Amino acid sequence: MSFEFFSLTDPGRARDNNEDSVAVDEQAGLAVLADGMGGYNAGEIASGMATAFIKSELGRWLTEAAGNASDTDVRRAMDICVENANRAIFNAANSNPQYSGMGTTLVLAVCRESRLLMGHIGDSRGYRFRNGRLTQITKDHSLLQEQIDAGLITPEQAAYSSNKNLVTRAVGVEDSVLLETHLHDLLSGDTILLCSDGLSDMISDDQIAAVLQGTNDLREAGAGLVAAANAAGGRDNIAVVLVRAQGTATTGRSWWPFRR
Repeated sequence: MSFEFFSLTDPGRARDNNEDSVAVDEQAGLAVLADGMGGYNAGEIASGMATAFIKSELGRWLTEAAGNASDTDVRRAMDICVENANRAIFNAANSNPQYSGMGTTLVLAVCRESRLLMGHIGDSRGYRFRNGRLTQITKDHSLLQEQIDAGLITPEQAAYSSNKNLVTRAVGVEDSVLLETHLHDLLSGDTILLCSDGLSDMISDDQIAAVLQGTNDLREAGAGLVAAANAAGGRDNIAVVLVRAQGTATTGRSWWPFRR
């Protein structure tokens, strides 16, 4: 199976700087997206460090070793590279006063044959678009999601909550971080979407699906998603990565978590 990639970031309509960052290594089948947070310029430092570090380290490992590596090996490499990126950002934040408190969300995808390894930290998301149906395949690490899980609020109420941007897990804010990773099957024609909350907070899943349904061109779809988020207000930076799976694939369970 082969994979086509497209990525795009946009500052949105309300902010001058862009704290979202994306990186793609097509040869390695790797896509990374991060949404930074922190003081002046610190968020874009954190997100840029995360995407550059993971693309370099994990991309190199995947190119050199993935042909003989099991999915468990790849998952372990993802864990190690993210932990190393976390430590680099944490150390930078603690050694430079202007970067104090910086951190970033993270979502990354490793495409292998007919399988996808998706890892995430925070509230940047991963979706799979298959046969006209959009499915969110990550679950936000956020206070809002915890409130939904506890039955304190409904998903409908969550759309209007003031707690939208409070994440419970982020890269670089503590000396260690846990990457949540799941394995998913891929079929020919599937489209994987990685996005920051600048997209998912501005337009609904139905609107995202409508854009993806409207074109087979990834560049056009990515531009359409960014335009829709800006048309809805563009209150935050917007980042999208689209991956299209093409060719022969095997079927299997839709997803299951790795066990430690």
